[in-house]
Amino acid sequence: MRRAAASGAGALLARLALRAVTAQPAADALRRTNFQGREVTLAAGPALAAGAALGGAFGAPSRQAAAATLVAGLGAGAVGLYDDVVGARPDQRTAKGFAGHLGALREGRVTSGLVKIAGVGAAGLAAAALLAADNSGKAGRRRARQGRLTRTTDVLLGAGVVAGTANLLNLLDLRPGRALKTGLLLGGPLSRGPHGGVAAGAVGACSGLLRDDLDERVMLGDSGANALGAQLGVALAARTGPAGRAGLLAVLVALTAASEKVSFTQVIQGTPVLRELDALGRRPTA
Repeated sequence: MRRAAASGAGALLARLALRAVTAQPAADALRRTNFQGREVTLAAGPALAAGAALGGAFGAPSRQAAAATLVAGLGAGAVGLYDDVVGARPDQRTAKGFAGHLGALREGRVTSGLVKIAGVGAAGLAAAALLAADNSGKAGRRRARQGRLTRTTDVLLGAGVVAGTANLLNLLDLRPGRALKTGLLLGGPLSRGPHGGVAAGAVGACSGLLRDDLDERVMLGDSGANALGAQLGVALAARTGPAGRAGLLAVLVALTAASEKVSFTQVIQGTPVLRELDALGRRPTA
């Protein structure tokens, strides 16, 4: 019942936040042209971050888990929004990818993308530390018996899972509805179990904004994609120990490395099942 309420709250709050953001005079700075040349707004990003985080915190089983959800979702969403706005400036567009941002740093320039990377990492670390302080449930009792070294390793691995999932969702946000569909597919199974309410809040927010995204009225941008991924990362980290987190992190690192060499969009287009799922509900290509 609580998970259903968290999902409903996520959907409602995301819709209300979208209306509030688009009503602000500063919302003009969020207007963009998408891959088909249609004008959209990035207002869905902060709207999803707010709806998912607040809904997920409501459904969390403990205060520590609720705080981890808020820190990860709102923190990743905030630095993502910074990158959405500042990263659109001409002087920021030259640095692409992790290597590009590090190259700019070696030249003495701090890019908005590097700020986002550091911010998402910090949010992931804080969220993982809060989860480590949560002794409720079976996973919490297991963590309470861990030694200091194991506990520290667990926190670092958890931070990597949160930040890595945030980055993965951002890499997928290249076509209308793709990141939100991924959020629904990942969040559905994660909505079960003691920490299911955390994922349920994200699932609700995805559902509340999916139609607008598919109709190409809005985009998630870095703000929404990072926030969604970070919150799902919290749900993943909350149910796994060091071995499980290490396995998840290895998969996330491998996918991130693959994205530097292979286009996810080309892979999706070349796989019939993924291609049909990706295009489901989307407006025809112009």
